[in-house]
Amino acid sequence: MSHVFPRHCKSTPPVATGGDGCFLIDSNGKRYFDGSGGAAVSCLGHSNERVSQAIKDQVDQIAFAHTGFFTSEPAEALADLLIAHAPGDLDRVYFVSGGSEAVESAIKLARQYHVERGEPQRRHLIARRQSYHGNTLGALSAGGNAWRRQQFAPILVDMTHIAPCYEYAERGEGEDLQAYGARVAQELEDEILRLGKDSVMAFIAEPVVGATLGAVPAVEGYYTRIREICDRYGVLLILDEVMCGMGRTGSLFACEQDGVAPDILCIAKGLGAGYQPIGAMLCSRQIYDVIASGTGFFQHGHTYLGHPVAAAAGLAVVQELLERDLIAQVRARGDYLEQALQRRFGQHAHVGDIRGRGLFQGLEFVADRDGKTPFYPALGIAGKLKKAAFEGGLICYPMPGTRDGKQGDHVLLAPPFIASEAELDQMVDMLGTALDSVLPA
Repeated sequence: MSHVFPRHCKSTPPVATGGDGCFLIDSNGKRYFDGSGGAAVSCLGHSNERVSQAIKDQVDQIAFAHTGFFTSEPAEALADLLIAHAPGDLDRVYFVSGGSEAVESAIKLARQYHVERGEPQRRHLIARRQSYHGNTLGALSAGGNAWRRQQFAPILVDMTHIAPCYEYAERGEGEDLQAYGARVAQELEDEILRLGKDSVMAFIAEPVVGATLGAVPAVEGYYTRIREICDRYGVLLILDEVMCGMGRTGSLFACEQDGVAPDILCIAKGLGAGYQPIGAMLCSRQIYDVIASGTGFFQHGHTYLGHPVAAAAGLAVVQELLERDLIAQVRARGDYLEQALQRRFGQHAHVGDIRGRGLFQGLEFVADRDGKTPFYPALGIAGKLKKAAFEGGLICYPMPGTRDGKQGDHVLLAPPFIASEAELDQMVDMLGTALDSVLPA
C-alpha cells in the first residue's frame, strides 16, 4: 500500500522506471510515447546525456548554497545566457523552482516596483478568462479557469479578468481577424479605466494559451495593441511563458513571434526539461533599477532560489536548444505535425479546430462542427480520451472546460523537440485510434 498522496486518489498509476528518448517505460516494460512532454516539460526527451552529466558534475562540486549568502557559477552563467537571447530590455533573472513560483514572484515584483516609485495606489492585476498561471493562491487568483478556482474562490485574491483572444469560439460572424483582435484588446483599456487609470499595476497573459484553452495563439496585432495600452497607462506587461516558452512554439521566447517584449516574463517547464525543477522570472532593467536604487531588497524569497544543481541543468538544457539548433527543428517538426493532424483530423466530424504554434498543438472537440457546439460536460470526453490514449501507449494532455471552465473539451500535444517525423506519425496514429474509440467519426 502506497503512502504517496497522489493526484487522483481513486486510481493507481503505473510506476515509471525508465526513459528512452521520447518514451517513458513502466515497471512492466510497457513503453509510452510522451506526446505532451508531461505538461510541455520534457522538451529534450528522457535520456539526454549532456544534461544528466551536468547535474552529476554540479552535485560533485556543490549541491546547495543559500542565495541569502552566495550566488553560484551555474546560476550566473544561465542568467547571462538567457539575457543574451531575451527580447526587449529584459536584464535580470530571478530563479525559482517552477512556474507557479515564477508567477507569484512576478506579481509581487510588480507591486513592489510601483510602491517604490511612489505609486502605492496601484494594486489591481488584470488577467484573462480561461487562462492558467499556476496553483499557488496568488497564481490561481490570476488564472481565469473557473473549474480550478471554484472551491478556493473564497480565499483567492480579488483580481479582474477580461476576454481571452480565442477567435475560434469568440470571434463574431462577419468580424475579420483584425477587428476581432482590436475589440478584445480594447477590453484591457476599458477595464483599466473602470478600475481607475492609475490603480492598475499589471496585466498578465500567456502568449499562446496552454492547458486551459489548448494551444491558442493570439491573432496578429493583438499584443501590439496590448503593449500600447499598457504603456499609455503605466501598467506593467507580464507574459507567462511557463508552458509556451523555451522553444516550444518555435522561438526561444514565445513573445518574439508577436513582436512584443514584456516588462516581466515567466518561464519554467522547458527550462529544466524535467531534469530538475526550475523556473525563472525575468524583469526589465528599469524595474530592477527602481528596486536597486530604492530599498535594494526584493521582499520575497524561497529556500531553493537559484539552486546550483537546478541551474546547472537549466544551463545544459538551454545550451542544447541553442547549440543543436533544436528551435529551428521545432519549427520544421511543428509544420510537419500540423499537416499530419490536418490530414488525419481536419474533416473529423467532432474535431472543430486544430491550432497552435511549433510543437505546441491543440485539437478542440465539438458535438457539431457547423455550430461549434461543445459536448455536454457530463459525457467526460477529455477524461475518456486521456484514458484510451494512455492504454494505447500515448501520453497526451486532454482537458475539459475549454469554453468557460465547464463546457468544451480539447487535447494538447507537446512532444519532445527531438521527436522524429516517424515518431510524430506514430503519435498521430495513436491519438486517432484513441479518438475513434471515444468519438467515432
